[in-house]
Amino acid sequence: MSTILLVEDNPHIMKINSEMLTMRGYEILKAVNAAQCMDILKWNPVDLVILDIMLPDRNGLELCRDIKEMYHVPILFLSAMGDNCDIIEGLRAGGDDYLTKPYDLDVLAAKIKARLRSVSDIRRYVCYGCLKLDTLSMCGYIYGKDMFLTQKEFSLLLLLVQNKGKAVTTSEIIREIWGVGEQASSRALWTLISRLRKKLKNENARLEISSQRGDGYFLERI
Repeated sequence: MSTILLVEDNPHIMKINSEMLTMRGYEILKAVNAAQCMDILKWNPVDLVILDIMLPDRNGLELCRDIKEMYHVPILFLSAMGDNCDIIEGLRAGGDDYLTKPYDLDVLAAKIKARLRSVSDIRRYVCYGCLKLDTLSMCGYIYGKDMFLTQKEFSLLLLLVQNKGKAVTTSEIIREIWGVGEQASSRALWTLISRLRKKLKNENARLEISSQRGDGYFLERI
């Protein structure tokens, strides 16, 4: 279930949008001003923010910039300010989409669905150089060619890509890949890394799993 934060000071619009989106299966969080919005984002994971520009305590454009600096969340502006210059300003401020009031509820629902689908597709794939990891199917590709990764090979590559630029310690890798209750040794990890190094080399990926002096491994371009 996706969570949507509605930032709107008009109680009538808030009620209509909240009821419509709840009926469509979304979890709804509500803020009537910028301060409430930032407080909710601080404590709750949110998939989409629907943001009015004219808020009682702050301009929505400024709020949008602050949200984008702190959180990776798409923002859909919903505003009575419908001139082209207003829409452009909203998009320049970091908005991902813009809908002017009055609006059709079905159009709003369609925009929300499309935006969430787009975000879902982005999150599904993790890329680094020519390497592309599909977090849904747990498949890895080099230049579009399937690497035929095992589950642990995929999990290790994903962990290294997510931590690119810094080393992940042996104990962290074992905990993430094998789990707390599963027994694993440094030798098992070395075997897993050796298999991955061979697959990366065979596909001329120009990526290498390097060891950090002391403890840990990291993925780097060569």
